[in-house]
Amino acid sequence: MDGTLVDSEKLWGVALEDLAVHAGGRLSAAARLAMVGNSMPVSMAIFREDLGQPDRPYAEDAAWLTERVAELFADGLVWRPGARELLLAVRAAGVPTALVTSTGRRLAEVALKTLGAENFDVSVCGDEVRAPKPDPEPYLTAARMLGVPIAECVAIEDSPSGVASAVASGAVVVAVPSDVALPSADGVHLRSSLAGVDLAHLAGLRRPF
Repeated sequence: MDGTLVDSEKLWGVALEDLAVHAGGRLSAAARLAMVGNSMPVSMAIFREDLGQPDRPYAEDAAWLTERVAELFADGLVWRPGARELLLAVRAAGVPTALVTSTGRRLAEVALKTLGAENFDVSVCGDEVRAPKPDPEPYLTAARMLGVPIAECVAIEDSPSGVASAVASGAVVVAVPSDVALPSADGVHLRSSLAGVDLAHLAGLRRPF
């Protein structure tokens, strides 16, 4: 979702910088990039280490950050190039679709007001699985909920942890970097954007390279 469908990573960056100021510190650019695509617990661990405040209470910081991001999301989310067109084409063709995100349910529901809840048969959020990305559980859960084999799924990701999760699950993977560069990897179809990607292209990815 973040960075793949909508250009929301920048909003997360604003909220994290605000939280750092609230905590009396300053977040480094390296720490911010390390958080991209990761779950809230992992991101907050990076946050505490970067600020040199290892004893900060996780629950309070997570709640503060969630509310700040919700405010920013509510002001409007911008689609990534080609993402809306591809999603609508997939839905029009009746292809089962899942939203698989490291973001928690509270914020995902806010984002779905832009994305359209009707555009997804199921959604799996970071706070609804035992092992979030980069573990394959989120994608395996989504495939099970859809009732389709994971090998028949195409996962579209923008972050290292998301790509790792999708690859480990056994899905076909399209990687479209947003804020963090993604290296070429076996079995990963790397693109600069989703502009021009259509159903025929996705179907072709199921064939051998």
